[in-house]
Amino acid sequence: MDYLLAHDVGTSGTKAVIVSVDGGVIATAFEPYPTHYPGSLLAEQEPDDWWRAVIGTTRRVMETSGARPGDILGLAFSTQQVNAIPVDAQGQPLRPCISWLDGRAWEEAQSVMRKLGGAKLFAVLVGVALTGKDLLPKYLWLKRKEPDIYRQAAAIVDASGYLLGRATGRLVYEWSVASVTGLFNLKTKTWDTGLMRLFGIDRGKFPDLVGSAERVGGLTAEAAAELGLPQGLPVFGGAGDAQTAAVGSGAVGESEAHLCLGTSGFVALVTARRVVGRRGLVTIQSADPGKLLLIGETETAGACLKWAARELYGAEPDAETLARIDREVEQVAPGAGSLIFTPWMYGERSPIADESLRAAFINLGANHTRQQMARAIYEGVAYNMRWILESMTDLYGFQCDPLRVLGGGARGLPWLRIMADITGHTLESVPNPQHTSTIGAALLAAVGLGIYPSVEALKSIIRVEHVIKPDPAPRATYAELYAAFRQVYPSLRELYHQLNRA
Repeated sequence: MDYLLAHDVGTSGTKAVIVSVDGGVIATAFEPYPTHYPGSLLAEQEPDDWWRAVIGTTRRVMETSGARPGDILGLAFSTQQVNAIPVDAQGQPLRPCISWLDGRAWEEAQSVMRKLGGAKLFAVLVGVALTGKDLLPKYLWLKRKEPDIYRQAAAIVDASGYLLGRATGRLVYEWSVASVTGLFNLKTKTWDTGLMRLFGIDRGKFPDLVGSAERVGGLTAEAAAELGLPQGLPVFGGAGDAQTAAVGSGAVGESEAHLCLGTSGFVALVTARRVVGRRGLVTIQSADPGKLLLIGETETAGACLKWAARELYGAEPDAETLARIDREVEQVAPGAGSLIFTPWMYGERSPIADESLRAAFINLGANHTRQQMARAIYEGVAYNMRWILESMTDLYGFQCDPLRVLGGGARGLPWLRIMADITGHTLESVPNPQHTSTIGAALLAAVGLGIYPSVEALKSIIRVEHVIKPDPAPRATYAELYAAFRQVYPSLRELYHQLNRA
């Protein structure tokens, strides 16, 4: 049998999936790891935890699938993005990874924007003001706050580059994840050396760029022994999680969009147009060399549901607990008793870029139940997604309808019905929505192997499993509450800044 192996290296853990060449899921394995929060606005992970999880999940998924090592044709990674890892010449980390959740580089973000005319002008030019979570400020923070580590670093990579280095011995930067650094030229697909010079970033710290379906190398003898796979097995560039999700969803044609409900959530639309971002929307490189992704991200989607499982239900957010929450939410009328939840647990990126924001229940009374609070969480994430979708339509004319929907949050139909009703968009779910990013990474390896001629050719093999159309009955209720939701940020902005600005 011919199979592909892919890993989704996310925030909460790593998932290995063996995929058939036509996109079918053969077997999966998952291994969690922690995120460390050593201080206010700080969030770090240990890269070695990722590699240990890659080893463990690879061995388990090979065993449970019954696949032989020789059955695997190629390997690729889908990874979390907007993280920074200084490494030595052997690819070993010199410090923990600075996570995408980390907002420590606020001062550096302000410095960059002052250099380019101030926050308002920067937002006009780029589409969104920089925050302490963005990568360029994080690089400058490393140089200013940890100069010895910065000086010792042979390279600064992200999760993708670290894992590709461990697998092949070659330090590279895949271009889709490079496009979120602020130092990548989308037109030429090269590092922007002019910006690097302007901000004093050393070009030599950033390795060669590779494409998503490009062969990076073969598994080294050491990596092959650890994984239990053949030495020399082809390893491909893969892509960031949003980019592989687009591939795995089948929404890879012009103006086709998908909505992801993972730990974070986002709407991403494929286009060849190079549009200037607004309202926190940004344009990044897709896995298809000829296409870009217009993306709007909400920092916490599924993370809000995990919080509810632990804090409201006193249980781990496993499948049984999430199914229980789904059942209870279905018993609550739309609007959750006029209770509004703002899903801003780690700040927000789009359509508001402000890391000082935090989640809140608005209008919570003694009459509200746990079940209503849970439904308010589902609805709050949907309100934020509606705001992003409206921005894509208002600013650029993209209709984003229908929307492919994926991610772990797409497994439960109650949330999808709420999402369709609040956004007014028809949703199309695909098989195994929780594995879409991993399937997408595997199929990029298939393109690299020549099994498919292009990324867009993959569209024909992804089928739709469920179609969820919006119900007009709760439209008036949701319209009123959505208008109230939109008022929360301008009403509480100064308070959030007072409480949470580092």
